[in-house]
Amino acid sequence: MTMDQCHRSYFPATFYHLTGIFLLLVTSPVNGWRPWANQKPNTTDLLYSPSKKYEGSSDLIQLKYHMGPVLTANITVYPIWYGRWGKSQKRIIREFINSISAVDSKPPSVSGWWKTVQRYTDQTGSNISGNVRIGAEKNDRFYSHGKSLTRLSIQSVIKFAVTAASTTFPLPINSKSGVYLLLTSDDVYVENFCQDVCGFHYFTFPSIVGYTLPYAWVGNSGKLCPGVCAYPFSVPDYMGRGFKAVKSPNNDVGVDGMISVIAHEIAELSTNPLVNAWYAGEDPSFPVEIADLCEGIYGSGGGGSYTGQMLNGEDGATYNMNGIRRKFLVQWVWNHVVNYCTGPNALDQ
Repeated sequence: MTMDQCHRSYFPATFYHLTGIFLLLVTSPVNGWRPWANQKPNTTDLLYSPSKKYEGSSDLIQLKYHMGPVLTANITVYPIWYGRWGKSQKRIIREFINSISAVDSKPPSVSGWWKTVQRYTDQTGSNISGNVRIGAEKNDRFYSHGKSLTRLSIQSVIKFAVTAASTTFPLPINSKSGVYLLLTSDDVYVENFCQDVCGFHYFTFPSIVGYTLPYAWVGNSGKLCPGVCAYPFSVPDYMGRGFKAVKSPNNDVGVDGMISVIAHEIAELSTNPLVNAWYAGEDPSFPVEIADLCEGIYGSGGGGSYTGQMLNGEDGATYNMNGIRRKFLVQWVWNHVVNYCTGPNALDQ
């Protein structure tokens, strides 16, 4: 469990708030593989590293349940559109979220991908919900908190969306099964964006927002760093000529890149909403979660810079699963039953 919750019975409210802020500021995601510019491995490492990490399989990874709550009730995602968003961009993201529960989608499907997430349970044995839907939405098109956000100011944006401070109807308060998804447009910079993170999740502080709400932030990297956060739809120059970008399935590199990050964060929010449920390691301020373990893996044989075996559409676009009508490229997640990364497009399905 988090440090805040461990000491709740013994310290004043000011301590909880300060400790929560500390954890939010120092929590650093542990990623599988992404072409971060500050790493810049040599070409040989990029070409041959897949053999060292086949689909993330490892007997050394001990993903454990730490007795905290998971999202077992029907999950409602509340998108907060921060900045300027096109109608077509919103449609792509909405369809992906709605596809999580679309069991009739053509296989391999997004709903098939979610079945791995559903394997995780709480202490009563109840599974993560298979019902994920979009709830009310909020448009913050005038950049209520500017175009450069910190981790703490993100919570203020969420407060703006759920309280009467907003000029329109506030989002409902749903602390039991709500996921507040803050999506920033391609002209907004968020602290550590493109350097260490493409998205993250946490929970809001009552002292700032008034409630404890699980939330995630994901940014559109289309203008800032597509070679990092929209890989493999864009490739950074340092990787060399041997690596070519693939065509995105919905003709929007930034948004198609966001889809996998959104999937990553929703999967982790569902299994570890208060950072005291499913993760590897003993330190909740540096949790290794079910999507961290498989970042960069999209198909069989994936590992290192090799994405694994993906699918090609008739239009030449690359994807690995079907939604209701669209196609998407979504990273795999860790299956704690078999102890390796799995996805609906695996060759052994």
